[in-house]
Amino acid sequence: MEIQLWREILEPYALAVDEMLVKFNHIIEAYRKAGMYSPIEQVTGRVKTISSILEKAQKKGIKLEDLEKSIEDIAGIRIICQFVDDIFKVVDLIRNRTDMHIIGEKDYIRNKKESGYRSYHLIVRYNVETLHGTKEIHAEIQIRTLAMNFWATVEHSLQYKYKRNMPEKIRTRLHNAAEAIVVLDDEMSSVRGEIMDAQNSFNIKANIVSDILTNIQNLYKVANKNEVVKIQEEFFRIYETEDLNKLEQFNKDLDAISQGYRAQSLR
Repeated sequence: MEIQLWREILEPYALAVDEMLVKFNHIIEAYRKAGMYSPIEQVTGRVKTISSILEKAQKKGIKLEDLEKSIEDIAGIRIICQFVDDIFKVVDLIRNRTDMHIIGEKDYIRNKKESGYRSYHLIVRYNVETLHGTKEIHAEIQIRTLAMNFWATVEHSLQYKYKRNMPEKIRTRLHNAAEAIVVLDDEMSSVRGEIMDAQNSFNIKANIVSDILTNIQNLYKVANKNEVVKIQEEFFRIYETEDLNKLEQFNKDLDAISQGYRAQSLR
């Protein structure tokens, strides 16, 4: 295969990764704007490097002309969740989409690998529009918790260092760490309600503060400066009390003041 053809081959995969990242990030944003908990905490993506593709092809005995149909993880998306239950919610979200079609899945959550690796893998069909028309590609989506991702990242680095010949002592420690992460995920799930309440309160407060600051900034353009300074000082006083109810009421009052000035500007 000619070197310059690699760019042409990989370009649609890069496009697919970019599009899927936008879509999954939009899901996160949509949940949060609606004041709801998002089962997706964060999402990353990558296109497999040429060296990794060649290494995998060599290992599996894949001919260069068969790369695209034989290697299904050239495009990769990794979705990170806070809780194990969220993983299966994300799987259902993807299953119900019309722009991604699941053609394969492996549940390494309920059936973890011997090494201790845990994750949920999906292979999806995804269409991208290129200069030469529609191209169907395959992409791998890995879904795991923050703790699972930490372990998998470390394990991957060690596998790369030791070229699949990891010393038994390190392998045992990794396996023990994997068992500890199972316990950690279980413990986090047991206090999920408290964690979500705390996070929701934080998000609600952040949104209220953002609204208040936007209103104050706009009032500086239309209201008496001394009056706005007093409003700002009152905001800081209430903010320091950490009383969410008072902050909410202040935001409503400030909205009414802002609406009054907007109505005057329309006369």
